Amino acid sequence: MPEVTVQKADGSKEIFQVAKLRNSLKRAGASEEEINEIVHAIEPILVDGVTTEVLYRKAFELLRQGEKITAARYSLRRAMIGLGPTGFPFEDYLAELFTAQGYQTRTRLILKGKCVSHEIDVLACKDSECFVAEAKFHMQPGTKSDMQVVLYSHARFLDLTAAQSTAKNKRPITHEWVITNTKFTSTAIQYAKCVGMNLLSWDYPRKGNLQDMIEKTRLYPITVLQSLNEREKRALLAQGTVLCSDIIDNDQILSSVGIPRKKMGGIMEEGARLCTIE
Repeated sequence: MPEVTVQKADGSKEIFQVAKLRNSLKRAGASEEEINEIVHAIEPILVDGVTTEVLYRKAFELLRQGEKITAARYSLRRAMIGLGPTGFPFEDYLAELFTAQGYQTRTRLILKGKCVSHEIDVLACKDSECFVAEAKFHMQPGTKSDMQVVLYSHARFLDLTAAQSTAKNKRPITHEWVITNTKFTSTAIQYAKCVGMNLLSWDYPRKGNLQDMIEKTRLYPITVLQSLNEREKRALLAQGTVLCSDIIDNDQILSSVGIPRKKMGGIMEEGARLCTIE
């Protein structure tokens, strides 16, 4: 395969690596035969300057012709973007991820610091550990959370810890997180490391990142489901349903947003297969 430069979502360019495509398809559950077919199918559009989005859509289109579950897993990164346009479903989704790890979580709180009060996206506590998390949701995959985000979050953390306690949270806040559905800039990562802040993004840290966490817990967002159309996904998110596991064996949730009964079985089956630990 010839050397080709592709344009990423953030506008930067890199040499196309077929191994990265193969690994992402394999991670989604594609067979070796499917992977070879997709690699062969993208060769005609693999020219200098082609965007990674164009390559993704071609691969996704071919996957959808086969196994829905594989296509759903492959679409996970875009499905996180689908939790918009507001950031509330993303906050609720993160709370569910930490709840699955044994934390007691609350979202969208006002906590009093030493100097001023602060709006907290997620508060999570377990045993003697208690942390606040800033959820930075972006609608464009190329948008990164930058230095300004981590500076503000750290200043808020310092003000909260200086207050020692709040009326609603008697346990001290021990650490802080900033979590994004996309990526962080290199300076944001450098600063976070320096002050001891926890960062979590699609690909950071290298191990235990957001993608790893989702695949490990099988807490997939409903936006990955190929059996749902965009209107149905928006309606479910609007009523607070963010997890595929919420709709398994619960057709009342689906009927509440006007999904036809004849369609429910396929939706719940897809959700159940995604949530099953293999």
